[in-house]
Amino acid sequence: MSPAPSPHVPERPSNPALLRRVALSSLLGTVIEYYDFLLYGTMAALVFGELFFPESDPTVGTIAAFGTLAAGYVARPLGGAVFGHFGDRLGRKSMLVLTMALMGVASFLIGVLPTYGTIGVAAPVLLVLFRVVQGVAIGGEWAGATLMVVEHADPRRRGLWSGVMQMGSPIGFLLSTVAVTLASLLPRESFLAWGWRVPFLFSAVLLGIGLYVRMTITESPLFRQAVQTRGAGEAPGVPLAQVLRRPRNLVLACAVGIGPFALTALISTFMLTYATAIGYATSEVMTGLLLTSVTGLVSIPLFSALSDRVGRRAVVMGGAFGVVLLAFPVYALVDARSPALLILGMVLGQVVQSAMYAPLGPLLSEMFGTRVRYTGASLGYQLAALIGGGFTPMFAGSLLSAGDARSAPLAVLAVVCGLVTALAVWRTAETRGRDLSAEDPEAPAKQPRTRPTSTGAEA
Repeated sequence: MSPAPSPHVPERPSNPALLRRVALSSLLGTVIEYYDFLLYGTMAALVFGELFFPESDPTVGTIAAFGTLAAGYVARPLGGAVFGHFGDRLGRKSMLVLTMALMGVASFLIGVLPTYGTIGVAAPVLLVLFRVVQGVAIGGEWAGATLMVVEHADPRRRGLWSGVMQMGSPIGFLLSTVAVTLASLLPRESFLAWGWRVPFLFSAVLLGIGLYVRMTITESPLFRQAVQTRGAGEAPGVPLAQVLRRPRNLVLACAVGIGPFALTALISTFMLTYATAIGYATSEVMTGLLLTSVTGLVSIPLFSALSDRVGRRAVVMGGAFGVVLLAFPVYALVDARSPALLILGMVLGQVVQSAMYAPLGPLLSEMFGTRVRYTGASLGYQLAALIGGGFTPMFAGSLLSAGDARSAPLAVLAVVCGLVTALAVWRTAETRGRDLSAEDPEAPAKQPRTRPTSTGAEA
C-alpha cells in the first residue's frame, strides 16, 4: 500500500489514462455547456427579438432579446456561488453532473417554448427563466471542469491540460454556429416557424453523451486529500465567507477576465448585429464566426501550454496589449465592407482574445486554496463574465438604437477592457508551479518536486 501523500505535493493519478479520461470528460462537458449557452446568444441576435418581443421596433426588440442574454450572465455568479459552495463541501464530480443536467434540460425547453404569438407575455417570461437556469448551470460548470483537470495534473503541465479542457469553449461555439448556419439555410418563414428550434433540441443528444462520460470519472485527489486532512471536529466553514474575508484575489480574478469576455462579446455575439447593420449578409458573418471558432480551437491550447513555460502573467499581458494595439485596426477591417477583411479582423480579434483567456483556468485555480478553490475560481470567472460579456452587447446595442453604426465607440470599449485586464494581471503574483495543496493562496510559487517512484505518484 502506498504511503499517504505529502501535504506539500499534490496527489496525482499513477495511471496517465485516468488524467486523459478526466480531461476528456471536462472537455465534453464544456463543449455541451458552451454549445447551449452560446447558441442562445446567436439566436438572440437572429430571431428572438422578432419572436418574443414583436411589439417593439426591430432594434429595440434586439436590445430586449440581449436583455435576456444578460439575465443568463447575471445568474452566472449565483451559480458560481451555489455550486462553488457545495463543490468545496461535497466534491467536484457531483456538482458537474448536476450542472450538465440543468443546462441540457433548460436548452431543450427553450427548443419547445411557444412564442409570443401563441401564449403572449408568458413566452418572454419563460424565455428569461430558462436563460437564468442556463446561467446558473454554466456558473458552476467552468470552475468544476477546470479544477478536475488542474487538480489531477502534473504541476508543470497544468496549462497544457487546462488548455485541452478549454478547447470545449470554441468547439461548443463551433457546433452552435454550424447548427445555426444549417438551420438558417431554410427559407426565412420556415426558419422562424420551426427551424430555430432544431439546434436547441439537438442538445438533448449531447446531454446523453456527456452524462455517460462524466459519470465515469473519479473525484479530485486534492479534494479527497483536503477532506482526509481536515480535523475530526473541525467545521468545514462557509467557502464564500472565507473568500470574502480576503477579497483581493477575488477582485483580481474578476478584473483579469473582463478583457477576454468583453472581446468575445464584441467579435462573436454582437458582431452579427453590427456587421449586418453596416451591410454584410448574415451568411458572411456566420462564415467569419466559424473561422474564429477554428482559430480559438488552435490558439487556446497553444497559449495555455505556453503559460507553463513563460508564466500565466506574461501570456495574459501580451493578449491585453494586443487588444489595445489592434482594436481600431480590427474594426477598420470590418468597416471595409469586404467579407475577406471582415474575417481577417475577426480572426485577429480571436487570437488576442485567446491569449487573455487561455491561461485563466490554471491562473484562477492557483489563486485559491483547495477548500475554497471552487468558490473563488467560480466567482472570479463568472463575475468577469457578467461585467465583460453580459452587458457589452446591451451597451453596444444601445449605440445602434440611436442610428449610430460607427465602430469607434466599440473599439474604445475593447481598449478600456483590455487595459483593465492588463492592470489586474500586473497586480497579480505569478502562480505557475504553485503548490495547490497549500491552503494559503498567497504562498510563493514553488517548483514542483520529484517524488520517489515507489510511491506510485508522479511529480
